[in-house]
Amino acid sequence: MSRKIRLGIIGAGNIGAVHATEFSKLPERCEIAAISDVSKPLAESRAKQFGIPAVEESAETLLARGDIDAVVIGVPNKFHADYAIAALEAGKHVLLEKPMGLDAEHAKRIVRAQRATGNILMVSHQMRWDWLPMQVKNQVEKGELGRIYSAKTGWYRRKGIPGWGTWFTRKDMSGGGPLIDIGVHMLDLAFHLMGDPKPVSVSGAVYAEFGPKKKGIGSWGTPDWNGVWDVEDLSTALIRLEDGSTLTLEVSWAVHMDTDSKPFVHLMGSEGGASLRGGEGKFLTEGFDQAMEVPLKAPAGDAGARNRMSNHFLDCVRDGQQPLTSALTGLTNNLIIDAIYESSRTGGEVKLDWDGLR
Repeated sequence: MSRKIRLGIIGAGNIGAVHATEFSKLPERCEIAAISDVSKPLAESRAKQFGIPAVEESAETLLARGDIDAVVIGVPNKFHADYAIAALEAGKHVLLEKPMGLDAEHAKRIVRAQRATGNILMVSHQMRWDWLPMQVKNQVEKGELGRIYSAKTGWYRRKGIPGWGTWFTRKDMSGGGPLIDIGVHMLDLAFHLMGDPKPVSVSGAVYAEFGPKKKGIGSWGTPDWNGVWDVEDLSTALIRLEDGSTLTLEVSWAVHMDTDSKPFVHLMGSEGGASLRGGEGKFLTEGFDQAMEVPLKAPAGDAGARNRMSNHFLDCVRDGQQPLTSALTGLTNNLIIDAIYESSRTGGEVKLDWDGLR
């Protein structure tokens, strides 16, 4: 595809605006041709903000347009599968917000639709595109860390429950709390850095100690105090992988703990390790009979993760290549998340059911 790629945006909320901002910075490569939202006034406001020429009445009318090559989907999790599948079947390539599906069954439907149509489906996991993880991934692939036999990842928000009572805190709309909201990012990043080993079983637990008391409220979203809370505010899990390695995960929206609220990944390898926290990181090894560290910090003026992610999506659409965060990576995350909830419910280890898709 030599011409500019024409994009449509489904969902004009905050995340839709984030994507519109990034793609608007790439006018030589793409143009945003249309936008839609269940709130037409919001869609019209975004269209004015970003100079988008058309506001469609619905996602369906946007997908019916023959002049749109790809769509960005940024709607509540419950609707991810239906919109993504409709887009793929309409011949569009798709950049889909995380989590890929409300649950593993929704994710499996998306994987099957992507394989049947052959169109691109990329999950929006921007953390892979941060400068620090990219440097660590490069060293892992060169074998500098040796065999990564264990890893730990997480994200503790001390007071960060978003939009209490809105779709964020309704399991039927969101799929869960911090586990599916921010835990999905950390799972994706950790597996990517570990080399994408196949997960086979999960033991986990989830807790709701703040939300039911309407405590731990953060600044994201506008609370609806007459709404619903039926999700967790902390999750912890141990994930066993086919190659014998393990990954531990801990995430919270609210917790009484001394925390800097920065996401982290720690890789433990036979020849070295890596530690990432927020915008800083380090390699760790041993030499001259003593512990040694190499600090990492992103360079000034770095283009940023979302810029690289947006360009990668456009590259995939143009060249027909599979994205780094493919539908299969989205399914992996959904399977683990479902298993953590099930393990918490039953108190036992849960084996993952790939249903022949991997």
